[in-house]
Amino acid sequence: MTGKRILIVTTSHDHLGDGDHKTGLWLEELATPWYAFLDAGAEVVLASVAGGAVPFDPRSLPAQAGRGGEQPEERPDTPASVRRFLDDERAVQAARSTPSVEQVAGEPFDALFLPGGHGTMWDYPASDTLALLVGSYADDGRIVAAVCHGPAGLVAAKHNDGRPIVDGRRVSAFTNSEEEGVGLAQTVPFLLEDRLRELGARFERGPDWQPFAVRDGTLITGQNPQSSELVAHHVLVALGLGLDPDLTSEQRVRERAYAIWEAEGRPHGHHEDHWARAIRDVNAAGARPGTTPARGVQSGTVVEGADSGGERTLGGTGSTGTLRTPRP
Repeated sequence: MTGKRILIVTTSHDHLGDGDHKTGLWLEELATPWYAFLDAGAEVVLASVAGGAVPFDPRSLPAQAGRGGEQPEERPDTPASVRRFLDDERAVQAARSTPSVEQVAGEPFDALFLPGGHGTMWDYPASDTLALLVGSYADDGRIVAAVCHGPAGLVAAKHNDGRPIVDGRRVSAFTNSEEEGVGLAQTVPFLLEDRLRELGARFERGPDWQPFAVRDGTLITGQNPQSSELVAHHVLVALGLGLDPDLTSEQRVRERAYAIWEAEGRPHGHHEDHWARAIRDVNAAGARPGTTPARGVQSGTVVEGADSGGERTLGGTGSTGTLRTPRP
């Protein structure tokens, strides 16, 4: 195990506005990071805004793939991560019975990840606890990441001084044109791109339906479902569990060799061995840098609880109240 702990908080909202059309979590945006984190050796806790079963947007499941939702209807393919998740009884059980964000907010984590789905547009901004959690992590210098509609969980979060946490930060999210492309621009309570801009974010985007992610310090955001893997890679890099996808191959080897040297206590006389091991690790990562765990680290686990580590109390963050957010 790496000792790194990641909290994933999903939506609990299962319908589009006041209508009968079902929505919820877009499963790709959970499944892809879920396995990226676990395969890198991290511990992962899954929670939701209200607790209980996570509602999956039915159009993100194989039976209804290609029927709109968070991607255009001409994209009917189901990602391999979704099929892996649905075939994984442990993962499915974790999604069937989640603790609420209130129940896990005081547990120690290194990073917070917010997957999307249209349901987030209703319950993420309305959750005071989520706003407090996001704000406290931002002030504490811990990783906050979100993808697609997941940045709806950032709009109510503030720093201790009252500034929106996205003010002046490079941020991406589901764009206005993508919302129009799926026919829901008039259904969602607000356009996420517009709201983030209004809060002072430096909004950045790529082409519709293409992977695009932005890392601004400890804030990592991605544009759409196709960006889920890229956002997960950035989280792993930020936690020291992955290789920076922006580095050249030689730089990746150098960074990996240094990480091995550090992990072994900076011994003398082993540089050639470290370099050879780094080459093997980088080659194993191939076209998917960021997924290679530290040498000797086992695959990660899903955990349901946490021991309280060193604590840091932060008050006045977010909309109201105080929140204890201990470090692992």
